[in-house]
Amino acid sequence: MRRMMAACSTVLLAALSAACATSGQTQTQQANQNANAPVTLSFWSTGGDDETATFQKAADLYKQKHPNVTVKVQTLSWSDAYAKLLAAATSRNGPDIISGGMTWTIQFGARGAMVDLRKHGLESLKAQALPAQWESAISPDGSVYGVPLDMSTLALYYRTDLLEQAKVEPPKTWEELTATIGKLKAAGVKKPYGQDWGNLDWIGYFNYLYQAGGSFYTADCKPSLNTPQAEQALKYWVDLYREHGAPTATVEGADALDTGTAMVVAGNWIAKGIDINKPKLKGKWAMTTIPAGPAGPTAFIGGRAIGVTSFSKYVQTSTDFVKFMYSDEAITAIADEAKKRNISYIPPRPDKIVNGSVFTPEQAQVFEASIKTGKAAPGCPGWDESAPDVTKQLQSAILGKADIKTALAEAAKVMERNAG
Repeated sequence: MRRMMAACSTVLLAALSAACATSGQTQTQQANQNANAPVTLSFWSTGGDDETATFQKAADLYKQKHPNVTVKVQTLSWSDAYAKLLAAATSRNGPDIISGGMTWTIQFGARGAMVDLRKHGLESLKAQALPAQWESAISPDGSVYGVPLDMSTLALYYRTDLLEQAKVEPPKTWEELTATIGKLKAAGVKKPYGQDWGNLDWIGYFNYLYQAGGSFYTADCKPSLNTPQAEQALKYWVDLYREHGAPTATVEGADALDTGTAMVVAGNWIAKGIDINKPKLKGKWAMTTIPAGPAGPTAFIGGRAIGVTSFSKYVQTSTDFVKFMYSDEAITAIADEAKKRNISYIPPRPDKIVNGSVFTPEQAQVFEASIKTGKAAPGCPGWDESAPDVTKQLQSAILGKADIKTALAEAAKVMERNAG
């Protein structure tokens, strides 16, 4: 992307420079505004309309405390949010506040489109956030262009009746997982195991990579897929498909359980709807953390980051709203609305996972355990651009089009090329 920016015409660069200058002026103007003047903030929220509605509840609560401030939350779908936010970042024309993938604000911040929240005291939120997720949201140079807005993670969902039929317990390790798959097959279970979130995707590999003691990058953001740990992880993941029968076609987790899959790895969001959407499964399913690898039980931690654009006319007010989203009352407002809509919400504060989430205590404890030892996406330069092609290389190994070493080497080349 840096090369693309360097190749832009002189006219475009001049326009961007002018936009930056205008941005600086509007911030200065804000400082001189009447503190009671009406302010309307635009918040582009990546996700679904139900999630937007939960954040709007927090925005409405903020207005009660600041009657002159109105925050309007608008939905961006995951399918086109990055492109729309990138266009806004490039043109310096768009919302005051954005939320999106955990590392997106890093990429937009590198283009000068985000406010470094350290300048407005928001680094204080670090003490409340999950360290692994905070690390993912922060730029390698320490800039805070966004902070975690919420969290998501994985669990192993299983059919209690089918595991009882095979007289097995939920697997806790890699070895137990493959052994359990074999025992389920022997007991006549035709669909012993499947993967939903992360199936044929870098997120799926992420779990095994870190559980084997590997990582996508070194501490100084050099690609690190040329290690024995990376090979061990990919071999195990490939074997789940090719030797143990995990389907390459993705089936939504609740649907998989409903159609006879005994165990499925899926995101936290399906837990809220299984009993309602699949009533025949009530009392026949449970969940636990995903099986641990040789280096530990690391699971992927997702979620969204929230940040303030550098071209906002109301930077100080916007940053104050972002800080408000970490308050007890904002988290409660979001969680209450999420419960009404029967959707998932895990707050960005670990101390609120059990007491501030929308799940049953037993479910929340599983997610809390998963998050406690989890890791989030790498925040290294070029990762967001690399992820789709890294996924393609990993798929080439699963589908038998490349050997493991070649697939990893090609993935590393992509990461190196996009690092700039």
